[in-house]
Amino acid sequence: MARKPAAKPKSEPAHCKIFVLDTNVLMHDPTSLYRFEEHDVYLPIMTLEELDNNKKGMSEIARNARQATRTLDEIVSSFENGIESGIPLDGPSKKLASGRLFLQTEAIAADLPAALPTAKYDNQILAVVIHLQRKHPRRPVILVSKDINMRIKARALGLEAQDYFNDKVLEDTDLLYTGMRQLPADFWDKHGQGMESWKQDGHTMYRVKGPLSSQMLVNEFLFIDGDPNFAAIVRNVAGKTAEFATLTDYSHPKNAVWGITARNREQNFALNLLMNPAVDFITLLGQAGTGKTLLTLAAGLTQVLETKLYAEIIMTRVTVPVGEDIGFLPGTEEEKMTPWMGALEDNLDVLNKTDEGAGDWGRAATMDLIRSRIKVKSLNFMRGRTFLNKYLIIDEAQNLTPKQMKTLITRAGPGTKVVCLGNIAQIDTPYLTEGSSGLTYVVDRFKGWDHSGHITLQRGERSRLADHAAEVL
Repeated sequence: MARKPAAKPKSEPAHCKIFVLDTNVLMHDPTSLYRFEEHDVYLPIMTLEELDNNKKGMSEIARNARQATRTLDEIVSSFENGIESGIPLDGPSKKLASGRLFLQTEAIAADLPAALPTAKYDNQILAVVIHLQRKHPRRPVILVSKDINMRIKARALGLEAQDYFNDKVLEDTDLLYTGMRQLPADFWDKHGQGMESWKQDGHTMYRVKGPLSSQMLVNEFLFIDGDPNFAAIVRNVAGKTAEFATLTDYSHPKNAVWGITARNREQNFALNLLMNPAVDFITLLGQAGTGKTLLTLAAGLTQVLETKLYAEIIMTRVTVPVGEDIGFLPGTEEEKMTPWMGALEDNLDVLNKTDEGAGDWGRAATMDLIRSRIKVKSLNFMRGRTFLNKYLIIDEAQNLTPKQMKTLITRAGPGTKVVCLGNIAQIDTPYLTEGSSGLTYVVDRFKGWDHSGHITLQRGERSRLADHAAEVL
């Protein structure tokens, strides 16, 4: 009697990948479990162990670890059958993901080179990836980690490893919106036909039609290289018609802002945004020495003390030290923040010297008045607050995650202007890159909104020494 052939094992879909998540991915984005679409997600037991070790405290990482744990609890408790066969994610993710979540339910023998200690969490996660690769030879098994060394180690063992890209706004920050557009020299020849022009509030307005008009964004600055007299800001775009207005020339001493004049084209653009009460949200990017803080403070002081548009200036920044932390500082919140606010002090010194007619007594009195209208606040106590009629400056904003940035910007109440300053080439926070920084995120998301503006400052205006150092060092 012939033997009955054994049933063929059910083939797995070869196109569906298995993504093994490192702990830092969950701590960076607690919703990352739902970001892998139709592919399966696998969590090693060591990932859960590390989440447990990092859940205590008030840091952003601890908060994210707790959030990731709560998300996992919702997923696991919503599934009543055995979890060995995987938990479908389409229900818990509200159709965002259609893959399955696998948790490590068996002990896996560490099949690693002898030089790698198996007691280390990272190495145990690598052992899981090797095991899965052998168990599912037809499916790509990919380790996802924010840790560069972990990815290098995985590749050295012949494993596929990737960074977590879902939170990246841009792959290449060279493509980031600069807030300005250089028009071709023949712009007026191609767009001048049927052009309308009129005066409004002291500015010349233009309405033009043409192919370039549809590409323009509201509050984008326009200039023509070789024509220093033309600079404008886009006010409205509808189809192939664009309206733009000429700018106030802040490089002229008669338009000085708290004694400060624009030294280059980008600074002039920035002051046009900062002094415009219709613009509620401004982002200024630029290297050290391009004048971000100085211009922002000068515009803030003018609008708080002279035009009385805002009640006071609130300045805050991310307290990430460049070197070792200096430990607990004595004093009130304002006094604790003082060492972080050296940039504020330096710029106030410059602004206080702009009034040459005042003597030492006059300057001291002005300084006291300025200080009474500038409050320095820590980011740690921003949750739940509402700022009414304030001029809020967020310095070093490149060190904020998109979630932290959202928390801060949503503090703004009626009549408040928010200005974010930063240099995305100087990120000090672990796991944040130029592409995933909260500053990059808001620049990209706010472009084209009627009440927001952005400018990338390019020329350093500190000193010939600072400019040369930026080039050669």
